[in-house]
Amino acid sequence: MGAVRGLIHTLLMLLRGENVTHVACAFDHEIRSFRNNMFDGYKTGEDAPQELLAQFDLAEHAASALGLVTWPMVEFEADDAIATAVRLWSGTADVVQTVICSPDKDLMQLVDGDRVVCLDRRRNVLIDADGVVEKMGVPPASIPDYLALVGDSADGIPGVPRWGAKSTATVLSRYGALEDIPGSETLWDVKVRGAKSLASSLASHRSEAALYKQFATLRDDVPIAEGLHDLEWKGVNRDEYIELCENLGFRQLQGLPHQWKVA
Repeated sequence: MGAVRGLIHTLLMLLRGENVTHVACAFDHEIRSFRNNMFDGYKTGEDAPQELLAQFDLAEHAASALGLVTWPMVEFEADDAIATAVRLWSGTADVVQTVICSPDKDLMQLVDGDRVVCLDRRRNVLIDADGVVEKMGVPPASIPDYLALVGDSADGIPGVPRWGAKSTATVLSRYGALEDIPGSETLWDVKVRGAKSLASSLASHRSEAALYKQFATLRDDVPIAEGLHDLEWKGVNRDEYIELCENLGFRQLQGLPHQWKVA
């Protein structure tokens, strides 16, 4: 039950933050998604501990008991649901700022100035567009290209041989997208160590890199039934939450919520 206990602690802490008004929690209800049909090496969750997998349904139940809208993803991934929510609502006049509560690299592609930011909870830092450049060496729009070249072990994206973080950031900071990187290093107007071998490797893996970029690019067309008003957080569902804590042996957590939903 450790993961569920930790999730409840984390969510209640986040809900205590200033100016928290509307909240949703996205889950990978099924770890496999449409991306697995495109690439056999994409993450499957086979290495995930059974003790953790067994808590997935309980985690969704816990979020719901806390009064949060939950999006359990099956065909898509949780990150796609977040990308869709950003597209739908972050540009509206009523939304001052959208905070993505994760420092995951792939979600940084959604950052927009200081209007859409990522939260690094451990460091208590909001990562805006300048923060993405400082952390990754490339702007938010180039994150899918960066992950395609460097790889992302968490998602099973192998990347392109010889392309490391520093060389990738240097080249992408000049050309922006991997499609715009000239095929020959003689055409590059940016200095990078091992340019010839980098260009040769990319030339040999262009099609794979394009596919990896497609994996790393979040979808923003997930069917979401809720409107923005449905995401307004009004407090924890008292009866459901108390029952959950009783059933899981979390009695010491029963008094943690700072706001209960009024029936």
